[in-house]
Amino acid sequence: MSAISRQAGPIEDYIAALTAALHGPARIKARMIEEIHDGLADTVKAHTREGMAYQRAAHQAVGEFGTLDELVPSCQRELTIAQARHTARAVALTAPLLVACWYLAWTTDHDQPWQLPHTAQLLALCLAGVASVAALLAAATLAATGTLARWLPIPHQLPLAVAWTGTTASVAMAVATLALATASVLATNWPLLAFAGALAAASHAVVAASARACRQCARLPAT
Repeated sequence: MSAISRQAGPIEDYIAALTAALHGPARIKARMIEEIHDGLADTVKAHTREGMAYQRAAHQAVGEFGTLDELVPSCQRELTIAQARHTARAVALTAPLLVACWYLAWTTDHDQPWQLPHTAQLLALCLAGVASVAALLAAATLAATGTLARWLPIPHQLPLAVAWTGTTASVAMAVATLALATASVLATNWPLLAFAGALAAASHAVVAASARACRQCARLPAT
């Protein structure tokens, strides 16, 4: 991959175009690009060992791998599934934190004169319900794209469903952050609620970024 890859104009152009066309988790994308690059380099070596001129061998190797229109959809499908799993994992790990945050808000200062207003309690129940449903859907996604994928096909719309599940969960976390920040001003045990709000804010940041990337991947053509 060293000497040949540095000289291979057609190969480097092909790899650069492929890199620009694909979107998904950086580490998985980098590994995929590296494997394709190595495959091209090995093909060039095989052709040059047979006496073919280097430039011709490079052009032929690129031709044998297929055009970008042929290669990108299948690669993007793999990256989209990987991004969906990444988002589902983020939701599955952070959604229970939202429930825990509201539990803290519900129980803190229970014996004190100040307690959560009735409206806030209803909001807590709704957001905790959203988080619970999102966590269950995320867990189901991880199962469907993991072991079960060996026997069952992955639904084509699953990544988009995961993206919007993550988006909904991130919105719930943002609302929880604002509500907990407001509650911490009124509560006696405000450090606990402030900590819960910070935890909800961090969870929102993680899930929102992953869901945004998942929506982008889900909109790209894939086979």
